Amino acid sequence: MPVHFSLSEYHQRLQRTVAAIKQADFDGLLLFAPESHYYLTGYDTFGFAMFQCLVVTADGRIELLTRLPDLRQAQQTSIIADENIHIWTEVEGANPAEDLQRLLTKTGLTGGNLGIETRTAGLTAYNGNLINLALKDTVRLTEATQLMQGLRREKSKQEIAYHRRAAELSDDALDAAIETTRPGAFEGDILAAMQGAVFKGGGSYAGNEFIIGSGDTALLCRYHSGPRHLDSTDQLTLEWSGAQFRYQAAMMRTLIVGEANEKQRSMHRAAVEALVSCEEAIRPGKPMGDVYQAHAHVFDRHGLKEARMQACGYGMGAVFNPIWVDFPMFYEGNPLIMNTGNVYFLHMILMDNDTNQAMCWGHSVLVTQNGVERLSRSPLDLIVI
Repeated sequence: MPVHFSLSEYHQRLQRTVAAIKQADFDGLLLFAPESHYYLTGYDTFGFAMFQCLVVTADGRIELLTRLPDLRQAQQTSIIADENIHIWTEVEGANPAEDLQRLLTKTGLTGGNLGIETRTAGLTAYNGNLINLALKDTVRLTEATQLMQGLRREKSKQEIAYHRRAAELSDDALDAAIETTRPGAFEGDILAAMQGAVFKGGGSYAGNEFIIGSGDTALLCRYHSGPRHLDSTDQLTLEWSGAQFRYQAAMMRTLIVGEANEKQRSMHRAAVEALVSCEEAIRPGKPMGDVYQAHAHVFDRHGLKEARMQACGYGMGAVFNPIWVDFPMFYEGNPLIMNTGNVYFLHMILMDNDTNQAMCWGHSVLVTQNGVERLSRSPLDLIVI
């Protein structure tokens, strides 16, 4: 059975969740985020694209409502007992929210106050409306997305070990990219080498597509279809992550093909300075907004205010598609306190529209008692090929 933690660790997670449920004065939780399903039970599927819900009660019971294609997925990847896996019927006119209502009645939650996760790709607005209609006379629903996010943010020793391995795979992918990149190289070959390095190392798909862009598209922060061949003088922006049992450690680099000009070198110096400044701002007990301010201060001092972003990173975890962001981000004024055991991705993104040049530098870090540990082994030197 491909479950990647001990039963003892899953039990501890459930106990922490039950304590949080009681502290919030809930009778239970309706969990729609695949990250929450994975965290509590190991349940590993992209079936969250359809209707499925994990019900957790204040006395520690777990019930899963899902589709038939995910029955065996739940049986083989999770610790959920067979009798606690419930299948909603797919016929014309089916309404899985009504199946959920019947499950809540069976579970004894009628009339209760339930927390519900809504900020997730696992619950569309359409299905949310079905739930509100089906449950309006059955239970009281209260927004509770942050409850599980807060629990997942504090990593165990085993989770940190998986993040470390993910970082090693990210470094391997960068090595593969550097080896493959040259004038005339095909972006598709570069991506294949990077993803192949992760797979060959025992890793898996990350929480979103690897991002690649060269020439004008080196200034994009998103993947786009249509790979191209590199010019003899070019810029190549990459953002990617290794993944070990869904745990990730993202990285970002802009590689220079040909000869780097002085503008690119100065942007690189600023990006590395900002990255180090952000690392120095990460301390247990300090707010995430401090990290953003460190990033902004360095770039603004270098005259790059118009080229920088309004955020400079975010949490890392076992996060599913469509993006690997474990919210919230490092943005101005973010009051969330950083703690020992948190893992973050720091990205210093510079997109200079005036010169059409990019310089992006980033890697993942672990918050320690004394500050921060850089998870990547890769140097911060400018990469010129």
